Amino acid sequence: MAKPSGENDSQQRVGGWIPGLPEIPAYVIDGSEPSAIPVLIAVPHAGRAYPASLLREMRQPEIAAVRLEDRYVDRIARSVARSTGAGLLVAQAPRAMIDLNRAPDDVDWEMVPRGSRPEGASLLPSRRARSGLGLVPRRLPGLGEIWRGRLERAALVNRLEGVHRPYHSALSQALTALRDRWGAALLLDFHSMPPLPVRLGSEPARFVIGDRFGAACHGSLVASAFSWFSVQGQEAAHNRPYAGGYVLDRHGAPSEGVHAMQIEIDRSRYLDSRLLEPGDGMDAVTELLEGLVRRLAASVCDLVQDSGGKGWAQAAE
Repeated sequence: MAKPSGENDSQQRVGGWIPGLPEIPAYVIDGSEPSAIPVLIAVPHAGRAYPASLLREMRQPEIAAVRLEDRYVDRIARSVARSTGAGLLVAQAPRAMIDLNRAPDDVDWEMVPRGSRPEGASLLPSRRARSGLGLVPRRLPGLGEIWRGRLERAALVNRLEGVHRPYHSALSQALTALRDRWGAALLLDFHSMPPLPVRLGSEPARFVIGDRFGAACHGSLVASAFSWFSVQGQEAAHNRPYAGGYVLDRHGAPSEGVHAMQIEIDRSRYLDSRLLEPGDGMDAVTELLEGLVRRLAASVCDLVQDSGGKGWAQAAE
């Protein structure tokens, strides 16, 4: 359950807890009440609150931790939310601890001692878990295994109870409140990606819009996003190579008036040449996304009007 973060700031709430750092909440949620626009921005992968115990368990923490982060996307999101009036949910727990864009059972159980695995855990893990990027990341390309030892099941349970469940509960409640106020709600899940490879005769996409191939978001909102990027002269791709994950699967419900869209941002556009610290392009990317959020907020309102009171099952078709 989220709670106010302080007596003087009733618009910010915190919730959950980070194993190893119980004094730090797992997430922070900001937003005016009543909401200014029907948009909530979420950032699940930019958390930088690393317990010392977690870092000791990593083989190369200075490399693996940073590679797993959506580095400083939270800074962009905070600026965009402040400028546009969008709600904002930011995870403070790091992705290395638990990936909030994975289902709670998307575990590579080979990471867990055999005697601690739950019944049925011998089933083949998902494609993402097999690749090393399941609920708890296991390995990274070019780096190999992340952890020195196995993951105790008790530690996994603590991460689920302290971070994963509270985060998704807060996200669900915030989207429901937006939908109830506006007639529809839009979740924008902000992520970052390495620069995509250059293809012969074309510039690589600098942004990728994911909607789970149409399952998580009304097509008119996706079209509005592409229109904005096109007008701004920005290359954007659709669902490839990133279509979205558990966040969109769980929270995107267009037939119920809750839409979810993942936005991947090329890290080279806003970080320095090492892709480690904020670079000269951060202000420009922030301004671009501010315009996108304003455009999409208007499109959500148009979508509600176009439904004509016939119900979302028809409006989403």
